[in-house]
Amino acid sequence: MIVKMKKVWLVCQSKDAQSTVSQLRKLGLVHVEHQQPPQSKDIAALEEDINVCSGALDVLSRYCLGQEKPPQKPVSDWKLASRHIIDLDKRLDQLREYSFLVKNRIFKWELWGDFEPAAILSLAAKHIFIRFYEIPVNEIKNLPAELIVKKISVRGNIANCVIVSREKRDIAWKEIPAPKASLSAMRHKLQQDSLVEDALIKDLCKHSDHYEDILKHKVLLEKELAFQKALQGMGQSGGLVYLVGYTPVEAVATLEETARAYQWGISIQDPADEDVVPTLLRQPRWVSVVRPLLSFLGITPGYRELDVSWTFLIFFSIFFGILIGDAGYGVVYLLLTRFVLKRKLGLKQAKATLLLYVLSSSAIIWGMLSGTFFGQQWLSGVKVSALVPQLNDAKFFQALCFFLGAVHLSIAHSWRTILKLPSLSALADIGWLLIVWAAFFLARTLILDDPFPWFGKPLLFSGISLVVLFTNPQRNMLKAIGEGLGTIALSLVNSFTDVVSYIRLFAVGMAGVAIADATNAMASSSGNAVAAVVIVSIGHALNLVMGPMSVLVHGVRLNILEFSGHAGVSWSGETYEPLAE
Repeated sequence: MIVKMKKVWLVCQSKDAQSTVSQLRKLGLVHVEHQQPPQSKDIAALEEDINVCSGALDVLSRYCLGQEKPPQKPVSDWKLASRHIIDLDKRLDQLREYSFLVKNRIFKWELWGDFEPAAILSLAAKHIFIRFYEIPVNEIKNLPAELIVKKISVRGNIANCVIVSREKRDIAWKEIPAPKASLSAMRHKLQQDSLVEDALIKDLCKHSDHYEDILKHKVLLEKELAFQKALQGMGQSGGLVYLVGYTPVEAVATLEETARAYQWGISIQDPADEDVVPTLLRQPRWVSVVRPLLSFLGITPGYRELDVSWTFLIFFSIFFGILIGDAGYGVVYLLLTRFVLKRKLGLKQAKATLLLYVLSSSAIIWGMLSGTFFGQQWLSGVKVSALVPQLNDAKFFQALCFFLGAVHLSIAHSWRTILKLPSLSALADIGWLLIVWAAFFLARTLILDDPFPWFGKPLLFSGISLVVLFTNPQRNMLKAIGEGLGTIALSLVNSFTDVVSYIRLFAVGMAGVAIADATNAMASSSGNAVAAVVIVSIGHALNLVMGPMSVLVHGVRLNILEFSGHAGVSWSGETYEPLAE
């Protein structure tokens, strides 16, 4: 449920601005809307300090997070520690960039062999000039006879040649400048750089226990930044200043009581249509499990939109099970969640952990129904038995995907219909509901060669008629029909393609099973136990990594594009973040 908000104006004297904002921060009820760009030296300094903390935390998370280190004393100077961590990271980047250049030079001069460039310079002082050229193999015989030519190596039709002469004489081929160091010196330098890199990483990891301290300082700085922005963003008029924001309806009484106690001027109204109202979601515990996923994706429904979190959770879990499609993989994800993510990576949020348990269980259930446990075809040709064998029939599976799509989109239009009642515009969503099911039957006909039912055309024409007549019901019927025709022209084909889009569940799910079966078949035919273990490990590890990636691409898409498009949810909301301590 999206909590209803009120827009709040608070007025006080300029001299009381700081104490007013401090009291509001203690309440933690008002999402502040700045009335002017918040700018000051304090804000700039805080933003710089936050960037330093963020940089240090990013470095530690890349190199040291999750490593067990002996406990250290709390960091005495977080800024000094953070800058030292960032400087170490910069040194590492510079060292790696230089090492990359050295590796390229080694690769280039390995074809020429190892020699001392200093010796070449000393010979030049005695009028013995040694130079390096890339010359086509068939042109070497055409070089002047007084030149001593030594062919060192050949790549393709180009020879790397050393030319010795008593005089500097130009020839018509590409000269390669001599290196500044020998090949052995470059290799030694690369080895030394590797040791320095290891030492820098060890030095970094000595600061890994400072992660929590720096994170705490960052949180404090962010709170102070929010306070300063709220203070500097207040509107001004004469000797008065005012703050504008949004608060939940149930907090209005507390806010009014506080305003009376501190003698603030206060005005509370319903938000206007043009106001950008923040979204506060309040959900049952079982629905709130999906919130970590929405936070990870960075999406929030708009204030005036639907909270589709419960459908997102249910259908995303179903899609996860189908796309992973393997009970064995589900067990692996379950064990990883329990013994690795929860303990080693600091995954302390119960909701995030529970969500992973739900998704892993969905994959296990689907794998049991389809008879897929690390593939359907095991080693030595043993086939896994399925509780629902029809799920392994391609036509049945595709029809099921279309049915899931039709049900999913029907929920969107049914929901909108209920919300619009008793307005006549609700009939337009009933029309779209009929069109979705007509698209379902059409998809089965065109893709699966099923006969189109006798009621398909009446279903489609009835849906179109309702959309045309009631998309925007008003007194001017001709104008209403015109707008309805425009809506149909833009969205009719989209409804069909949206239903068909759910076939991606079949394609990706079966692809994962095919990779698992191919892996097992290759291992079975290898004829060597060690090779079989290696093949099985690599093949199934690939599937385990690619599976969640496909879920993020396809499972998320079906929820935030296809379904949300039909539900009228644009995910353009701003999360409710009250000024708080």
